Amino acid sequence: MKTLVLMPTFNEASSLELTVEALRKENLEVDLLIIDDHSPDGTGQLADSLVDANTFVLHRKTKDGLGRAYLAGFEWAQSRDYDAVIEMDADGSHLASDLHRILKTLNSSDLVIGSRWISGGAVQNWPAYRRAISRVGNFYAKLMLRTGINDMTSGFRGFRVSFLNEMDLSGVAARGYAFQVEMALRVKRAGGAITEVPITFVEREHGESKMTTAIVLEALWLVTKWSFYKSA
Repeated sequence: MKTLVLMPTFNEASSLELTVEALRKENLEVDLLIIDDHSPDGTGQLADSLVDANTFVLHRKTKDGLGRAYLAGFEWAQSRDYDAVIEMDADGSHLASDLHRILKTLNSSDLVIGSRWISGGAVQNWPAYRRAISRVGNFYAKLMLRTGINDMTSGFRGFRVSFLNEMDLSGVAARGYAFQVEMALRVKRAGGAITEVPITFVEREHGESKMTTAIVLEALWLVTKWSFYKSA
């Protein structure tokens, strides 16, 4: 499959180059689109220096949330006839070595989620409270939305573009990490084939987490709201 990795960035100058190098060392036949939201730390300029035949940069004028960045990446991929898109963090928390498993599984699924909370999945360097927050949040989303998905908040995942083409994404509401929950829910309710594969999530070594209380509250509110409606 002709595959595009989408890598949103905002102030990731300390980790971006290392993450791209790790991706390329896996010798995967994938293109990379770095989506920078006008980072004040120079991430956009660094991204430009990494451009080659398989690496591209999409500059956005403002920081508009993770969800909007990924939607822009979807549109970029759809207009260039890619078969699959992969969501991957720029901070090194997603291991490029796990990408092989996601790509292989996409041959028979519309959405493949790299899961921390299934057999074989793991999280490294997280304190107990972070593990608890993630586990409880995912259990709540799974229970309320009746998806059967164990890790709806995982940001390491792949979509078949042909399935995205059939979906109406104009009404996507979530801007923060709830975007991952919303997209999984939309694929599930649209009848898509969803598979979870185990990954190892590694806490970032550089930069600062983008998770805020407002993002967590947005996710809780939207999950509760979606549980009462047949469409997200």
